[in-house]
Amino acid sequence: MSSRGRAVAERVLPAPAKLNLFLHVTGRRADGYHELQTLFQLLDWGDEVRLQVTRAPTIVRGAPVPGVSEAEDLSLRAARELARDAAADERPFGGARITLRKRIPRGSGMGGASSDAATVLHGLNRLWGCGYETAELADIGLRLGADVPVFVHGHSAWAEGVGERLTPVRLGERWYVLVFPGEGASTAELFADPALRRDAPRIDPAGVSDWCALGNDFLPVLQNRAPEVAAAARRLAEYGVPRLTGSGSTLFLEAVDESEAMRLTSVLKNHYNVRAVRGRDRSTLLDRIARKEHEHT
Repeated sequence: MSSRGRAVAERVLPAPAKLNLFLHVTGRRADGYHELQTLFQLLDWGDEVRLQVTRAPTIVRGAPVPGVSEAEDLSLRAARELARDAAADERPFGGARITLRKRIPRGSGMGGASSDAATVLHGLNRLWGCGYETAELADIGLRLGADVPVFVHGHSAWAEGVGERLTPVRLGERWYVLVFPGEGASTAELFADPALRRDAPRIDPAGVSDWCALGNDFLPVLQNRAPEVAAAARRLAEYGVPRLTGSGSTLFLEAVDESEAMRLTSVLKNHYNVRAVRGRDRSTLLDRIARKEHEHT
């Protein structure tokens, strides 16, 4: 590799997955977008992003992402949006090589691409020395997708609007068992389905004592379209209240503690791809960034 293309700085950062503990569609706007109410909790598990700053002033992938073209790659788009804003604001920026280690399945409803994009924004903001505040990065992220800001802010959050109006909340540590049925439907198809409820009554989060009871408006629609999801939900109902994150297709159970999460994982692993994970109020990404910055002070 020539000295011009050699990486001069790099960082490996987590891109945590999220769960929607409930999701209601409360209306549809004149522009066609749907109004939502949902509750996000971030997990201690997800993708990994390797960022290498290069002397060459280009933004490229370090390796292909299966099933995702460069034009569709949200991590590349995030880097290019950040560079564009930095150039317009006369802030420093550079080239980058971005390599994703994907663990979050595509079409899982766990925000993998959005989290990758948020990690790129945070990581390159520091590696390039752009100096943007978190709120400014979230504004850039919103141009990429409604879920990106929650990952940029990096806290459990109550969300409204199209998912961009965020209020941090404290949920405490929770344990979940994720079940990947291996079948789903596109978010666009589910939003277009006539069976989707679009008039859920708006709720006040202060009055909610049981998030499990609120449910996800996409679940009955997805069950009608995806028999494997319906079958998995029936099986999970033997062990608790099956829930859906986002528009699916990941189902999950909440466990009382780590021990129960491991027990349920052991029981279900003979039938499904499953994983026990911990929910937390602060993103592992923010923790990693804070630790790195402390090491350099």
